Amino acid sequence: MSTSVRASDRDLRALAGIVSQDHADLPDGQGLPPSLLADLMGQIRCDALSLDGWDTGRQMCWFSQEISSGIQAIEDQDEVYWKNQRDSLFNSYVARTGDQRSVIKITDFYSIRQWHNTAMYVDCDRLMGLEHCLLVCLPSALPPTARPERYVQLALGRGPGPDFSERDRAVLTLLRPHLDQAYLDVERRRRPVTRLTPRQTGLLRLVAAGHTNAQIARRLGISEGTVRTHLENIYERLQVSSRTAAVTHAFTDTIA
Repeated sequence: MSTSVRASDRDLRALAGIVSQDHADLPDGQGLPPSLLADLMGQIRCDALSLDGWDTGRQMCWFSQEISSGIQAIEDQDEVYWKNQRDSLFNSYVARTGDQRSVIKITDFYSIRQWHNTAMYVDCDRLMGLEHCLLVCLPSALPPTARPERYVQLALGRGPGPDFSERDRAVLTLLRPHLDQAYLDVERRRRPVTRLTPRQTGLLRLVAAGHTNAQIARRLGISEGTVRTHLENIYERLQVSSRTAAVTHAFTDTIA
């Protein structure tokens, strides 16, 4: 999905100011600097903004950074969302297509009348007071080895009133690489790089490629017990407890 970028000279000057600023403040956990999100909301009017880590395979959101002024939470919101997520062309787009580059909005998939007849709107968005949404992923937030159903996504929401415009989409398209890099910078400051030995890095790359312990042992000419020992040492060094967490931690830190 693509769109021509249409941003005015005034927009470009404002975006240049955002990009050139040193956003040194850190979020409480994972996420983007709050000052950067405030600048973004100053350029694209919205009633709510959230940055979320999604795992649609496990039907979970592993982190969420939210700023909201007019969108209300509802009872059993997570359960209602996951009940309807797969049937929503809009909400399931990234998981279905693997496209983490496009900036999308609801009206790319539905007319307003069609959207108001969907279960996602009737059961969830309508009750929250959410009418319009603009989404973009941060593709560098996870390593290339991450499962395709895992992604980090920025969502801007509005209540009743005008939809997000093509100008809004253009602004977010231009800012996305900066948001991507800002997320990585926060992670590096929040979680200093832990160095693995070359042997440990090589073994972990085999894990990331999907090899079993037995396959790794044959490939490296060592025993499965030695592979397990190496993995235990890697887990201890990275302060994680699983293969997936080790891969994510190690290779997120090394993304350029």
